Amino acid sequence: MLLVPPDSGYLGYPDYRTLALLFCLMSIVAGFRSLGVFERMGRSLIRRASSLRSLSGVLVLLCFFCSMVITNDVTLLTFVPFTLLVFQMIGQEDRVMFVVILETLAANLGSMATPIGNPQNLYLFSAAQMTAGQFARAVLPYAAVSLALLLAALLLQPAVPVQDTAPEDGTPAALSWRKLLPYLALLVLCLLVVFRLLPYGAALAAVLLVILVMDRRLFRSVDYVLLLTFLCFFVFIGNLKRIPEVNSLLRALVEGHELWAGILGSQVISNVPAAILLSGFTEDFAALLTAVNLGGLGTLIASLASLISYKFFAAAYPRRKGRYFWRFTLWNLLFLAILIGEALLLIM
Repeated sequence: MLLVPPDSGYLGYPDYRTLALLFCLMSIVAGFRSLGVFERMGRSLIRRASSLRSLSGVLVLLCFFCSMVITNDVTLLTFVPFTLLVFQMIGQEDRVMFVVILETLAANLGSMATPIGNPQNLYLFSAAQMTAGQFARAVLPYAAVSLALLLAALLLQPAVPVQDTAPEDGTPAALSWRKLLPYLALLVLCLLVVFRLLPYGAALAAVLLVILVMDRRLFRSVDYVLLLTFLCFFVFIGNLKRIPEVNSLLRALVEGHELWAGILGSQVISNVPAAILLSGFTEDFAALLTAVNLGGLGTLIASLASLISYKFFAAAYPRRKGRYFWRFTLWNLLFLAILIGEALLLIM
């Protein structure tokens, strides 16, 4: 029997700290987006781009570094539609596919560099009670190589001159610091929770209070499906761990093979569920952290954030979505192969 009858043990399954942090961070980022913070930053930077290569570089690097703070999926939700609009305005729609693919790679790879960059990082950093040093050793070498790979790939974009790169229509109204500062303060509180300097209950209460007062519509922007997914996996893993035969089998398959288990598992069920599932059967959380971040490369579903870019591109260019899929897969496999090679060298 795979399911354990409900009992008091079920209450101990969820990682309430991770669930609270996810909710808080999604609410705060929704607040930033409602103020147009990220779009304003993007517009300001791309006005300085003088060539197609520099424009592409600004957009890709925005995705790489912004994802470290606002997560990979929010980064792509913000900048991919913006990119499609900009390339339409400058008459370079034939080259936008390459940029969107690189933006997706950048968001997925950049997000690995911080504990709040993506859900799997937040969960594993919390569940394993990692130190900042342990976390950095597990991911920063790969983030650095990823950045170098992105810069090298950008050289394929021609350095032809471009003009009018920043669309003026729909520019957000003047930024209100009175509205921005509370969200910045909440972000600081969440970072204190992430590094275990503040109890998560205090941050959760503060976020609920501020959002209720400032803009309760932001609660609609929270990804409750993601929270429910986490909760279901916590229950599923908790049950499996209480079945001795299953627990022993899965632990034998995962322990000592975290790199391959994480990468291969991510290709099938995506890296967030893979991180939650596999974490119940290993003590080497650092290796698993590396694995599920690298595992976000590969198939289109390896990181669900990649589907965001695909949906935007397919909606804008329905006849080119097949070509996007194959080129996306090839670029992902190339980056994945190089980063696996790096991982094997570091293990040796």
